[in-house]
Amino acid sequence: MTTEKKPLHGRICLVAGATRGAGRGIAVQLGAAGATVYVTGRTTREKLSEVGRATETIEETAELVTAAGGEGIAVPTNHLEVEQVRALVDRIDRERGRLDVLVNDVWGGEHLLVFGKKTWENDLAQGLRMLELGVRTHVITSHTALPLLIRHPGGLVVEVTDGTAEYNGTRFRENLFYDLAKNAPIRMAFGLGGELEEYGGTAVALTPGWLRSEQMLAGFGVTEENWRDAVGKIPDFAVAESPVYVGRAVAALAADPDRHRWNGRSLSSGQLSGEYGFTDADGSRPDAWGFILAGETGKPDVNDYR
Repeated sequence: MTTEKKPLHGRICLVAGATRGAGRGIAVQLGAAGATVYVTGRTTREKLSEVGRATETIEETAELVTAAGGEGIAVPTNHLEVEQVRALVDRIDRERGRLDVLVNDVWGGEHLLVFGKKTWENDLAQGLRMLELGVRTHVITSHTALPLLIRHPGGLVVEVTDGTAEYNGTRFRENLFYDLAKNAPIRMAFGLGGELEEYGGTAVALTPGWLRSEQMLAGFGVTEENWRDAVGKIPDFAVAESPVYVGRAVAALAADPDRHRWNGRSLSSGQLSGEYGFTDADGSRPDAWGFILAGETGKPDVNDYR
């Protein structure tokens, strides 16, 4: 792909929480569109985070961004530590003088998530840790990075979450702490959208569907090559998507000169695929949330949502 064909050439992006999963997919696709991408996370080749996976590192993500055609820069960062986040933003300012896209994807709380228990039966410390990882990190990062982002008009903030406003707003996500952690980014996008209006900025919440992240594949005992073997255990997995899909969704938003029409809204990768025409890595266009909603009132044909 030549520079002329890379719509994000010259754009400076920060993907907070890019070690694996959606964050890595987003960072790589921003790179494929020509962007310079600062990628952060806690797992490095020398240090392991509480997630406990040594198989993905932030350095590897940066290398994948560069290999895709962009420039990947790994900055190990704990987004609960304000001084580390300040140092990160100061570095971007010093090296680039601007920030065009901020993606808040920090999470890493799957190991704390327990279903099938009432709120008072859950471990309180684990529940509060989920809120720290999924909400406090996003607030700290936005508070610290937005002064740089608004320096130039047209900035984009993407709050990555699980579930749309339509779905999460009327359904309990089975664990109170998880429910709060995944609804908060939707409200953040709504609020930040209003605050960024006068600066020409745009904020959105974005959710993938059934994400075939590294952890999800490992949990089902499958790989990206044979993931369909998991459909027998979880039928909804038939509309699963790779991290490439949500990555292309963010890249499409960032490249859209009319993206402000989405300001403050809750979006999904499947919805944006219909708007922008991109596909998943295998050429399909899964719409997991449409399939899930249809399944509550009937028996939808998976082929209609893939």
